[in-house]
Amino acid sequence: MAFPDRIERTLEIAHPVNKVWAALTTAEGLGTWFGNTAEVDLRVGGQAKLTWSSGDTATLTIERVEPTTVFAYTWPIHGLPEGDPRRTYVEFTLASSAGGTTLTMVETGFAQMPEAEHKTAFSGNTEGWTNELGELVAYLDGKL
Repeated sequence: MAFPDRIERTLEIAHPVNKVWAALTTAEGLGTWFGNTAEVDLRVGGQAKLTWSSGDTATLTIERVEPTTVFAYTWPIHGLPEGDPRRTYVEFTLASSAGGTTLTMVETGFAQMPEAEHKTAFSGNTEGWTNELGELVAYLDGKL
């Protein structure tokens, strides 16, 4: 049985591309909408380290940086033990639109997991992206 491998969301955001790009790629942006604090080394092979007030942390390895159009990283899979080498790939693509910016977020790599782990990771990240992208918009709107 094949498992879903891809989570995809497309949003129309009423802000210019440069502002959305900064929210995705700076410590201030990521540390406000995606974590509580962040450190970002914005280069291919660099890392972004996120920390939440809960004590949770995540380290993202930056895989692709095409200023103002594509930002991508790999990160640990939700529900797997710390140190597990498997990762998913997350890519944000930005394009100017009449209303501001079209943002497309795609996360792939879930098919590499056994059934029980897949269900936890895929459902957790599906719900997680709904929440996190809502927080991204709230941040851009000045509500965070």
